[in-house]
Amino acid sequence: MNSVKIMRNKKIAGAIGVLALTLCCFSCKEFLTVEPVDRLTGNNFYRSIDDVESNVANMYSMFFDKINEGWIMGGIGEARSGEIIASPGANGYSARRVVEVLGENDLLYAMDPSAPWEWYHYERVTNWTRYYQVIQTANILVNKLEEGIPGVSDVDKQRYIAEATFMRCFAYWWMVRLYGDVVYYTTPYNAESLPREGMVSVLNKCIADLKPHKDNMPWAHADPALKGARASRGSIIALLMHMNMWNAGFDRNNREGYFREVASLGTELIQSNTYRLYPLTEEGWSTVMKGRSDESLFEFYRSINYQDNNAALSPFGDHFLRWPYKFPRFNNQISHCYYIDTYMARLYPSAVADKRADFWFEDMLSNSGQFIAVKFAFNVYASGNEDRNPDNTFLIFRYPDAILLHAEALAELARDNEAIASLNMIRERAEATPYGGGGGQELKDFIFWERCRELFGEGHRYFDLVRTQRIMNPTFARNPLNSDQYNRRAWTWPIDPSARNNNPRMVLNEYWLTR
Repeated sequence: MNSVKIMRNKKIAGAIGVLALTLCCFSCKEFLTVEPVDRLTGNNFYRSIDDVESNVANMYSMFFDKINEGWIMGGIGEARSGEIIASPGANGYSARRVVEVLGENDLLYAMDPSAPWEWYHYERVTNWTRYYQVIQTANILVNKLEEGIPGVSDVDKQRYIAEATFMRCFAYWWMVRLYGDVVYYTTPYNAESLPREGMVSVLNKCIADLKPHKDNMPWAHADPALKGARASRGSIIALLMHMNMWNAGFDRNNREGYFREVASLGTELIQSNTYRLYPLTEEGWSTVMKGRSDESLFEFYRSINYQDNNAALSPFGDHFLRWPYKFPRFNNQISHCYYIDTYMARLYPSAVADKRADFWFEDMLSNSGQFIAVKFAFNVYASGNEDRNPDNTFLIFRYPDAILLHAEALAELARDNEAIASLNMIRERAEATPYGGGGGQELKDFIFWERCRELFGEGHRYFDLVRTQRIMNPTFARNPLNSDQYNRRAWTWPIDPSARNNNPRMVLNEYWLTR
């Protein structure tokens, strides 16, 4: 029996109790009022456009706090389908094996503080307080802007309202993918006990909330330093596309309407000619990974040059890089983890031309710590001795992501020729063999795999498996869920018990309470 499973079996009986005890330390002061009143009320704030700018920057920073809590992008968006294995002999091998526990969807064990991987702190994923801090900040900012702030023109007012609305909806979309149903509110100050609302309803409200603000945002910011790092019209379109595609997977009676909306939004984005695909060259790809590029629709721009405090674990590439791409040399002789060869061979068949296979990877089929995801190895930190990952941005929405959602929606609408045209935009940049197959399910499956190839390591794969229901199919996931697990939402994360503080109407995720 797998040693990880043996360790789990020894401890699982007390896992639920340990989880509740551990997580209760994260408590809200009162229901959904999660920041000091003197900071958020605006009575002594919001007196100038500089105050608004400061508050907007704080919203982005607060959200990044959650991504920076550990190996979050990999843990929530990549590992849970089972293709990632810890490399024997790697630095911290026993702790790195949490990726295999995540791949078995054993989240309670992944959060066990007595396990060797306690420093990953996956229990923090279950605490949604920080997301509601972002939401509350956005709600108050919108309220103050609508009241009027000295020095803020009407054009700026509408732009800031659009940006705050984007961050509010972005937080709800992110939480829906983690927890399913969430508590939804848009009032500036909320102390009323509210129940969780169905996730489809929440996202439909977010779509209705955000779409009217789309055209109030510029396609590109006048200040190039804000490109990608601050919301734009492209960011809003990307989020609207993602919310519609998520609902299409769960509100199947209305899925055609969601697909039509995504097709229309994708066409608008492409025809704007604002964004572009960079060539797969060292110069081109290092620009994309550094951030603020014409390929970025939305990112959390972080740079060592700005003394940003990025956790050592937080970048996805941390687990798949070794010296000379990652320092220091003495404890990074091999990559901490690798993707299994059968999965990588499925992504990039040797008989099909695709520059990404050679340009983004080394020893791709090694099944060992020799595996390197060179895709994340650009902009290497130059000191040589400090424990640093390459100085890259945290990509959230990239132009190819939106193009492939466009292709997916078109394929679902049986507009196969248009879908293939969008699909081949991505394959042309990758110098890959153009798609030459048929339409229907063959095309839909190919677009799914193309998203896995192009967006490798960017935190989309697991959520794509869930929303398309491919998570129940062993053709697409190494450790699939069965239909009962899927329907009981085994794809969610547990919710921190502190969410029930002062809220008698709050219920936790049932699946994780009955494990």
